[in-house]
Amino acid sequence: MKPLVLTVAGSDSGGGAGIQADLKTMLALGVHGMSVVTAVTAQNSLGVQGAWELPAEAVRAQYRSVVDDIGVQAVKTGMLASAELVETVAELLAGTDAPAVVDPVGISKHGDSLLADSALDAVRTKLLPVATVATPNLDEVAQLTGVRVETEEQLREAAAAVLAYGPRWVLVKGGHLSGDAVDLLSDGTEEHWLRAPRYNNRHTHGTGCTLASAIASELAKGRSVPEAVTAAKKYVTGAIAAGFALGGGIGPVDHGWALRREDL
Repeated sequence: MKPLVLTVAGSDSGGGAGIQADLKTMLALGVHGMSVVTAVTAQNSLGVQGAWELPAEAVRAQYRSVVDDIGVQAVKTGMLASAELVETVAELLAGTDAPAVVDPVGISKHGDSLLADSALDAVRTKLLPVATVATPNLDEVAQLTGVRVETEEQLREAAAAVLAYGPRWVLVKGGHLSGDAVDLLSDGTEEHWLRAPRYNNRHTHGTGCTLASAIASELAKGRSVPEAVTAAKKYVTGAIAAGFALGGGIGPVDHGWALRREDL
């Protein structure tokens, strides 16, 4: 049986992020991907034109349907939109015996808000405490903690601020800084600095979804958190390098790049 991974996230009609990116990533990494849709977006390479969240009852029913019958070895969360959905998903995760990778999606690649301001406190107090790994980018760190990172050295401060809300590990993504793409993985005592070259490629839509899904996929295979994050970083770096133009704006990373390589 392949490892089983569940994504709880919004739909991206353009296919570059959200559950579409999650399922592509899971396929590429050899696990069976399943999905709970939390919201539907009208979205393309230029931005998000509309978003409609699903009722909490529908989200709960999808989750129970999958987990109670099929089971799961890891769960990844993405766009949750509202406080009610955040609280619902946090409760479901707390009752599931599987690692949870929480991507606290707040703002899209184009700067569109994907999380209501009223939901921020629920993310801090309900969702982060049940996370095995939280994967905020620098904008999301600022949104959640008020810490604004401008240098690599400040990634430690950001990690500590997020860990204060209770996740076992945090991966602070430093992709918005200049220089190499540097991320910091920390549990408060153990640190892992992950570096990759920065590619001159603006087609990076879906990077965060892809990374979090890759971490969940590797955790489902039985890898430790540092091993899973290291493998996921390698995968997403290749996907960024292979990103391609789509539409008139920011294209997606290439989730299938690894399927064309025999040495991954």
